[in-house]
Amino acid sequence: MQDLDELLRIDKDSIWHPYSSMSSELPVYHVDSAAGVLLKLNNGQELIDGMSSWWSVIHGYNHPQMNLALEEQLKDMAHVMFGGLTHTPAIQLTEKLIAITPDSLDAVFYSDSGSVAVEVAMKMAIQYWHAKGKPSRQRFISLRSGYHGDTLGAMSVCDPDTGMHSLFSGVLPEQIFIEQPQCRFGEPCTDNDIAALKKALTKYGENCAALIIEPIVQGAGGMWFYSADYVKQARKLCDEHNVLLIFDEIATGFGRTGQLFACEHADVVPDIMCIGKALTGGYLSLAATLTTRDIHVTIDSGEPGVFMHGPTFMANPLACSAALTSIRLLVESDWQKNINRIQRSLEDGLAPCRQLTQVSDVRVLGGIGVVELKEAVDMKMIVPKFVEAGVWLRPFGKLVYVMPPYIISNDDLATLTSVMVAVIADS
Repeated sequence: MQDLDELLRIDKDSIWHPYSSMSSELPVYHVDSAAGVLLKLNNGQELIDGMSSWWSVIHGYNHPQMNLALEEQLKDMAHVMFGGLTHTPAIQLTEKLIAITPDSLDAVFYSDSGSVAVEVAMKMAIQYWHAKGKPSRQRFISLRSGYHGDTLGAMSVCDPDTGMHSLFSGVLPEQIFIEQPQCRFGEPCTDNDIAALKKALTKYGENCAALIIEPIVQGAGGMWFYSADYVKQARKLCDEHNVLLIFDEIATGFGRTGQLFACEHADVVPDIMCIGKALTGGYLSLAATLTTRDIHVTIDSGEPGVFMHGPTFMANPLACSAALTSIRLLVESDWQKNINRIQRSLEDGLAPCRQLTQVSDVRVLGGIGVVELKEAVDMKMIVPKFVEAGVWLRPFGKLVYVMPPYIISNDDLATLTSVMVAVIADS
């Protein structure tokens, strides 16, 4: 049995962590176990997880019903290829997703991660127009400050300047970017707010496959909450210009914003929708891209007569079983009341940050709380302070934010927010 020092040496010398350098001075904390909302470190310290492991572990860690679902599925099979074969967990999950997602989305393509779900959506849009005899429709319109993933196609529709992928600009497809809407959530969308999208669709619409947006909440690109009315007007404009509309609901799906899917705030249905993260309750990697009958029939009837994508681990039975159980746990609970509880606690707990001179904005929606600073955080300083105070938060840029598991108690929420206020005040 290797001792911990040896394991951590191997980690530091040989493992890349997300958006990090192996020569980084940022500490990496060794987690021994996790249960509920607590991460237990090797030294015995417990941290309240304010990140839901990047927004996915909505029911908490080591959930007995989630564990049981995987144990039962293991008795049958852990994996089987999806090419030419099928299985009950995938069929039942498909039936459930079609039932709970917006009407007219009636076909599902499974993949391994959110980034790939976006790649699939983009390929669907391009292949759709190719089948319609319009192969020149290959470009995408996207919002600045948007984030859609780290694979090449997904990177091409992330913000090219302030995003994380400017290094690759020379090899990425050139897309069309418009300013993010400045109308906040709960406010109307003015003519000025929607003008950039109107202009882009008028100028480039004939060569565009789709508009891709994160509805209501721009996630890793800046945690910005914008008007539902903008989403409504975007749907109308896409229809007028005969451009498909793709919603990236990877971060916002499954109740995080107070609706099961963020697009429900606007009562709008996209042509293609991507989901992931919380789909399996954070247990296994699984994502899905849903689309309409028109799109999948058109693709199937065009050349080459099949949709051109097929992951090795597509519709993995263990992941599908986890997703089925996670969705059942969510929809059978009073989840909206719970999200409202979390929202009120975040609003109350983060309110003192509004008085801090280093803070430029505080915003809360559903189970998301964001404190935006005037200057970028010092990660080497701020993360250890959070850990010392017994919470796990992972800020980025100017943003200190919290997206806790839905099972979090009011006391743990109060601890999270009070620590955020104290550490920010001291920064």
